[in-house]
Amino acid sequence: MSAPPVLAERRRDMVEHQLRRRGIADERVLAAMGRVPRELFVADELRDRAYDDSALPIGFGQTISQPYMVALICEQLALHGGERVLDVGTGSGYQAAVLAKLAEEGYSIERIRGLLERARANLLGLKLSNLRLAHGDGNEGLAKAAPFDSIIVAAAAPLVPEGLLRQLAMGGRMILPLKSPGAGRDAQRLSLIERSSRGYVETELDPVRFVPLETGKA
Repeated sequence: MSAPPVLAERRRDMVEHQLRRRGIADERVLAAMGRVPRELFVADELRDRAYDDSALPIGFGQTISQPYMVALICEQLALHGGERVLDVGTGSGYQAAVLAKLAEEGYSIERIRGLLERARANLLGLKLSNLRLAHGDGNEGLAKAAPFDSIIVAAAAPLVPEGLLRQLAMGGRMILPLKSPGAGRDAQRLSLIERSSRGYVETELDPVRFVPLETGKA
């Protein structure tokens, strides 16, 4: 799908200046970010801001993450192209689209039905045959498609949901924002969870700010 020249140029600038110059080095991630038109996933009145280095509102009290955060999370997964991945919190569908460019099979789950249907419409023109969307509680994951080599959670939780831990494959990696206890009401930190035969290992990464992870379906 071709984009207006000005937006295509802004996308290239995003890759080179917001991502590469800020330390994103995985060429597969950079290529995927350069191939997914972010303007498809924001409201029409925000198209001119599609490549700003910031999160943007997408309705239903949710946001689309800034491009750098999407790239950083994808890079931390260290995907090589043969994996099955789960994206928790479809939102407008942007991160799911990037993941579909990086993995063999992509699944994305969203609790808000209206937002999920909007994501379906946003993704339609990209014809991503390896991406499947589902309506459900992200805390519970998607057991029928598990296990997953990688899991991304796009909302902050106080603890890693047990359902997602069970669905992470041996040798798999999960990235999610966790609330930092004792560090202020809104303090969060991006965390990497790795599963091995010895259990789960958590590594704290960057301070972040995401919407809270809610339970149930809406």
